[in-house]
Amino acid sequence: MKNQNSKTAIIIGSGLGGLSTALRLSHIGYDVTVIEKHSKPGGRLNQLKIDGFTFDVGPSFMSMSYELDELFMSVGMKNPIELEELDPLYQVYFKNDSRAYKIWKTLPKLEEEFKDIEPNLAAKVDKYLSRAGEFFHDTEDKVVKSNYDNVVDYIIKLTRVPLKHLPYLFRKMWTEVEKNFDSEQLRVIFSLVAFFLGSTPFQTPAIYSLLNYTEMKHDGYWKVKGGMYRIVEELMRILKERGVKFVFNTEIVSVSNSNGKLNSLIDKNGKVWEADIFISNSDAASFRGMILGRKKFSEENLDKMDWTLAPFTIYLGVRGKIDSLMHHNYFLGSNFRGYADKIFTSSIIPQKPYYYVNVSSKSNPECAPEGCENIFILCPVPDRRYKPNWNDKEEIASTIIKDLSQRTGFDIEGNTLVKEVYSPVEWEKMFNLYKGSGLGLAHGINQVGAFRPKNKDEVFPNLYYVGASTTPGTGLPMVIISSKLVTERIKEDYGIIQ
Repeated sequence: MKNQNSKTAIIIGSGLGGLSTALRLSHIGYDVTVIEKHSKPGGRLNQLKIDGFTFDVGPSFMSMSYELDELFMSVGMKNPIELEELDPLYQVYFKNDSRAYKIWKTLPKLEEEFKDIEPNLAAKVDKYLSRAGEFFHDTEDKVVKSNYDNVVDYIIKLTRVPLKHLPYLFRKMWTEVEKNFDSEQLRVIFSLVAFFLGSTPFQTPAIYSLLNYTEMKHDGYWKVKGGMYRIVEELMRILKERGVKFVFNTEIVSVSNSNGKLNSLIDKNGKVWEADIFISNSDAASFRGMILGRKKFSEENLDKMDWTLAPFTIYLGVRGKIDSLMHHNYFLGSNFRGYADKIFTSSIIPQKPYYYVNVSSKSNPECAPEGCENIFILCPVPDRRYKPNWNDKEEIASTIIKDLSQRTGFDIEGNTLVKEVYSPVEWEKMFNLYKGSGLGLAHGINQVGAFRPKNKDEVFPNLYYVGASTTPGTGLPMVIISSKLVTERIKEDYGIIQ
């Protein structure tokens, strides 16, 4: 007999935010169904397999790993996913400099690495990270891990943050690194975290120097044993054991409502899906515009918002071992400021792009056949507001591959066995990313906290949002926190069922 107090919940999308919410809701007695557009779960946290090569489609490392621990602890479990800490975190190649600079968490090693470039580096980094750490710990619980009912509520919570942090809100990250480091190389390296937010250090507020703290001092970067998709696989195993239902190859295109509440979703084939509550793991801003038809989130208004950079990704299966590459690598050009100012709003990709290279076969040999490497290249590019046409994607990919070959001293193109290229067009189509924006809404002061699309709908009291474009923001740990915040909303509104 069905429990009369039971509540049905439908989650749209099976990204990390959706899966984490499904776990939390199922634990407190909700009857959960996840509806996914694709044939497999994970969203951007996905996996690509081609002819014996396995690639991470999107995220390739984890920071703030304790949030993953918290997720499993919240449902009475130990984290089943094996993580391995990275040190060095990554290496950086600068244009016209054949040397690779390793970025160590261990400060004496980092100082030795840059002894000819930045004197007394350990002391400078320690001072910089200590300042960022103070901000992180003074805001993590008060601001980042909080729900807001309105802007006034948000401002009240901000007043609990010590006043000494106020200048952080009005400075850019580049200004902060300029104050702390003398060499251009170190300034660039410590501002690379802005790109993880899908922006540039000249646009990103200085408050996000806290990411330097989380990567180098607080928790570090972690690789997942067996590849990043193990997170999705483990969550799926647990969710199925707990009775969560999954419906794949089903795209939601519209909704139906009555008496002020959302009562059903309608998929592409016209099938109606009913539930008591609904949680969208699709983009919180574009869902309101594209699916709900809200004027505030019309295409014209969405285009005016600040979006994160679009991903241009290349997946290569290569014959041979490339000794000069590590698990994580950055390849940077010259004229960092000029590049950052122009690239992301230009319709033309420069001949010398900046890009990130992940070679997970360095850590997980099973990701490639014996004697081979799997290479994942990510180049941040303009979204489709600025460059709508990507018919030149093969030409762009070739330019990047040639540059990588030259800088590693290895003929990558001549040894390529498999190749796949995703432009912003593919990213938009695959994951319903607005105009191909890789990480949803950007994190300027006017798009954080209560100024970000809320995780509870403004009109329908039984519709909620989880993921990158709602609170608290983008990145794997943030969407796990997002799942906690939206679950708190639902518990407050509907209670614990069991």
